[in-house]
Amino acid sequence: MDCNRDMDPAHQVPEGADEQTVNALGALSKALETTERARGHLYGFHQLTGTADFELGEAVRLLREAGHDEQALRVERELVGRNVIPGHWTFQLVEAYNATYYRPFAAMEDDIVGELAAGRDHLFEARLKAARRTHRHPNHTATPPPPEQ
Repeated sequence: MDCNRDMDPAHQVPEGADEQTVNALGALSKALETTERARGHLYGFHQLTGTADFELGEAVRLLREAGHDEQALRVERELVGRNVIPGHWTFQLVEAYNATYYRPFAAMEDDIVGELAAGRDHLFEARLKAARRTHRHPNHTATPPPPEQ
């Protein structure tokens, strides 16, 4: 079956890109998607840790109001604003991850898709869609409907 025949041009496998190349680009794309998920977890870690720090501030206030100044001072001195690793708050971990790993990874994937597939993303998935959809079914169309005029 010619999967290209009813795909939008943006997802047609370009001339010269064989099945092995499409599979390799699919694996590269999947690895980047996994990295995107890891990055999301890192941002979640960043936000949760920041929220916990503000909640510690509230605990300090409540401990003081309850007459537990010594305990409030210990929490404030030892935990509020503490580094998560030596010298780093979570925003610095996010910045380092983005600069050292995420941005170079995303740029590399983009470069290779440009070199091997004329910049066409998701060729592997588009091929799966063409093979798995039910032809002539209204909810399995090959391409989006044209924009309304």
